[in-house]
Amino acid sequence: MPYWARALRVEKILEQISSSFVYMNKARSNRDRALLKTKSVTNTGELHIMKFHHITAKASALAILSVALLFAAGPASAHCDGVDGPVIKAAQQALDTGNVNRVLIWVQQADQAQIKDAFRKTIDVRKLNPSAREMADYYFFETLVRVHRAGEGAPYTGIKPAGRDLGPAVVAGGKALETGSVEPLAKLLTQAVHKSVGGQFKDVIAKKNFKTDDVMAGQEYVKAYVGYIHSVERIYEASASPAHGNVPEPAAAAHQH
Repeated sequence: MPYWARALRVEKILEQISSSFVYMNKARSNRDRALLKTKSVTNTGELHIMKFHHITAKASALAILSVALLFAAGPASAHCDGVDGPVIKAAQQALDTGNVNRVLIWVQQADQAQIKDAFRKTIDVRKLNPSAREMADYYFFETLVRVHRAGEGAPYTGIKPAGRDLGPAVVAGGKALETGSVEPLAKLLTQAVHKSVGGQFKDVIAKKNFKTDDVMAGQEYVKAYVGYIHSVERIYEASASPAHGNVPEPAAAAHQH
């Protein structure tokens, strides 16, 4: 089932559960609370209770399915769509504290109303039982990550499991923020650039002195030269123009030589 269809289905169930939750809260007040505890409940009341149990059971089953679907996705290059990433950590804190502002910083202003609505539904549903809580939480995680990724101009490919290999740069970048020291990160990046550019440089030099009539050797030189120049250019542009959040992820620009 595609994500958009699964999301609509989950949201519909959340609305049904939330409506039943409101009904049950009202029913527990005053005279209706006593009626619900006896067999003399009205047919209308029985219908709502049956609907409540049916939806809760459905939610429990969907919670298990949702978790399986979420963790079935393959590896991803993004950091913010992981269970142990900063977006979902913020979502967990928001749900635990009841403060939606903890996650609003991760979406654009135009999308905040959508996140607030999803947050309200999630808070209502997670009060029901552990299974409903698990399903509602993952619904909120999915919604938040999807909206965050859309704000960056990036596609949503599912929530990724914790502990995946993010590469040394992301890990070192996070470590630098934790320790307050950028030196190890700078050293890692310098070594990576030296290794990459140095290897391409040597390849170009090795292929530079080809014979004029050896067209194939000349083409090999051109291929190495263009790759080398592209790498140098991208590295310089990346260092001169740091990336910013909440902007579309640009495709690699083709450079003509």
